[in-house]
Amino acid sequence: MQVKYSMYLPRDATTVPIARRLCRSAMEELGITRECVHDVALAVTEACANVIEHSSDIDDEYEVSVAVDEDRCEIQVIDTGRGFDHQSLTDQLAPSSAERGRGISLMRALVDNVRFESRPQSGTIVHLVKTLELEDHSPLVSLPPRRGETR
Repeated sequence: MQVKYSMYLPRDATTVPIARRLCRSAMEELGITRECVHDVALAVTEACANVIEHSSDIDDEYEVSVAVDEDRCEIQVIDTGRGFDHQSLTDQLAPSSAERGRGISLMRALVDNVRFESRPQSGTIVHLVKTLELEDHSPLVSLPPRRGETR
């Protein structure tokens, strides 16, 4: 079984908790362990916040695309504005007293793979991949596999 969904959200800070809650709720419903849900939700929060803060000041949308199966979760946070230079953002863990500048390091600590794809004047895609741990009751393992798929 695979679950895919996308959210198209206005570039506004108030949409970050919406993206986080929808992602969290879907993963909880799919029987993913609490720790994995927490890690992914926090990584999504950071990715969305970076797009909103560093991307552009135009009033346009960004997309959060999520694909979950019994093995992993793949998320893309897609900025369709001018994009942002992820290499210019702080990539080292900021001092513990800093309130800002730890987003990329935090994402890397929470998920298995973080990748940025930047296209000048076309946007940036933040790719997040997390290997999942499932609860025993997860519908991802209890429902029959898709046609042509084996487990």
